Amino acid sequence: MSDLFRTAVVTGAGRGFGRAIAAALVATGTGVVGIARNKQELRAVQDELGEGFIPVCADATDEVLAQDVIREHRPGLLVLNAGATPHMAPVHEQTWESFSRNWQADTRHVFTWIRAVLLEPLTPGSVVISMSSGAALASSPLSGGYASAKAAVRYIRGYAADEAQRAGLGIRFHTLLPNMTPTGGVGSVAIDGYAARQGVDRDTFVAGREQPILTPDQVAKAVMEVVQDPGSHAEYRLSGTGLHPIG
Repeated sequence: MSDLFRTAVVTGAGRGFGRAIAAALVATGTGVVGIARNKQELRAVQDELGEGFIPVCADATDEVLAQDVIREHRPGLLVLNAGATPHMAPVHEQTWESFSRNWQADTRHVFTWIRAVLLEPLTPGSVVISMSSGAALASSPLSGGYASAKAAVRYIRGYAADEAQRAGLGIRFHTLLPNMTPTGGVGSVAIDGYAARQGVDRDTFVAGREQPILTPDQVAKAVMEVVQDPGSHAEYRLSGTGLHPIG
């Protein structure tokens, strides 16, 4: 990794995709500021990764947090991975609070950090990767506002890329849309919900999905590929077979 990426920020770093991404970055010598709400999970990641991982137990939607972390650590890479587990139920069994859960977490935190990136701004050549979801392409009728919240992440990336270009900031913005997978916390909950809806067991449902199944390590590998390639596409669908450009 180049000197520009000697420091990275990863939100949702306590488990799943975020933890795997943090581990891959630390393995290359990049220092990672890992943000999550669960102190015990962050401590476990720090115990595993050592001094290269700086845990920050906080709410990733906090605007002051985003500003302070960017100013203090001056990251060359930002991976916006944090998000809430959706309430799995059809629309008529949702409340507005449950339906909007992912707007208040996933979308809001991407908006918060990207806004801070543009206002600061980051150093030219810096990279911001926002994690959307394959649900933004295929919909997700059992997860409330999850699919639309993840679709909004794509729009925010596009708006940010346009503003960065207009201002000559030289910052790259990318979005990854991972397939639903039982190896991720959100995906595991979704698989249980959709398997029950179809009247099949979990293993049968997973066997009917696109193979091979996406793993956290593959997500981390994909992030590294995008970061290291200045010619990367703006958006990719991400499956167990790798990155697939969108558009």
